[in-house]
Amino acid sequence: MRSMGGEQVEEAVAGAVGLLRTATDRDWRGTRAGRLEWDCRYTAEHIASDLIAYAGQLAGRATEAYVPFEITLDEGTGNEDVLQVIETTGALLAATVRTTPREVRAFHPYPFRSANREGFAAMGIAEVLLHTHDIAEGLGLAYEPPAELCADLLARIFPHVQPGTDPWHTLLWATGRGDLPGRAPVTEWRWRNNLVVPAERLTLQGVSPAAATDLAAGGDGGFAWVEGGPFQGTRDAAGMLLKAYEAGTHRPEWGVFVLVRREDGRAVGGMGFHGAPDEDGRVEVGYDLAETARGNGYATEALRALSAWALAREEVTSVFATTEPENSASQAVIARAGFSRVAVELAEGGDGAGQFAYELRG
Repeated sequence: MRSMGGEQVEEAVAGAVGLLRTATDRDWRGTRAGRLEWDCRYTAEHIASDLIAYAGQLAGRATEAYVPFEITLDEGTGNEDVLQVIETTGALLAATVRTTPREVRAFHPYPFRSANREGFAAMGIAEVLLHTHDIAEGLGLAYEPPAELCADLLARIFPHVQPGTDPWHTLLWATGRGDLPGRAPVTEWRWRNNLVVPAERLTLQGVSPAAATDLAAGGDGGFAWVEGGPFQGTRDAAGMLLKAYEAGTHRPEWGVFVLVRREDGRAVGGMGFHGAPDEDGRVEVGYDLAETARGNGYATEALRALSAWALAREEVTSVFATTEPENSASQAVIARAGFSRVAVELAEGGDGAGQFAYELRG
């Protein structure tokens, strides 16, 4: 799958700086940056500050808060000099992303308090693209970044936003910078890095629409899998996630998770919800493991962790699971995770015909 990494950071920075360099002789301090309250000069400095801050978070492996530093520019720094700072801080973020192991996560507050290297690359790119738009709008310059880069950005940190036929204008709409036919104006927004649920030997890592696209097409989704993985059930679940994303109904926290071993960063299986909780607060969960990872208790451990996470949400009253009557291994997993068999087998002829139902309540 196409990664969101150092090359994309450099692409975004080069495009932005190339455009803004055509207007360094203009009054950036006296010109408002688009719809922002900031002037163009402050907005350019903000881009550089964010790029170095994200590099610092990853390089410093900060897990609880922002690394306590900030960038300052020398007195007398001109507009051209600011662009050089943006190029430099962009290069630092690109290098940090390239050299940070995939499993490293660092602090970012929205919404799940951490991001991996792709998340920080995506956030840095978003800062560059969106604020270059703001500056360009203020200075009367035409700016439109590559559509593929915008689509990648939407599929990674805007998973809650229905994609449109024009990725750039969809991104502008999603961040309150433009209008889209048939969609209400956006007045408040946040991007969303993937949710990670910790377990003892595993981490359950939320699958983005970008990763789901690759998994559904037969790829690895950006994960390093054990032999025989991913199992078909994970690919099928990724396809369902992708359909929900395209329909604009995907809720990332109620999606699909890949089970990753802490000891070696290898993905061993998938687990996820069949959708958001229903009106009664019930949410259904399903899972599978690569055959080579079975028999180690991974499914039980993951099911306990994900069920506990779900039951801690106010809108959830119970977690529901079903198995085929002959699948004794899956039934054992569910029992060890604390689920109780529902008294009545699901009705014959319905969607769950011939299946056993289990429930875990908070």
